[in-house]
Amino acid sequence: MGKPADPATVPPCKVRFMETRPLPKDEKGFAGFETIWEPWHKEAEYTIPERP
Repeated sequence: MGKPADPATVPPCKVRFMETRPLPKDEKGFAGFETIWEPWHKEAEYTIPERP
């Protein structure tokens, strides 16, 4: 099998509703990923209904 890619060389990824970015390695050598989610729905401002 192939050698696993170094997480520091993995490029950022952007898809429809999320984006991932590699984080730098910590003191133990672990390199994680930062995940940023974009909202799926637009939030409408609430208005109080008129009284009948």
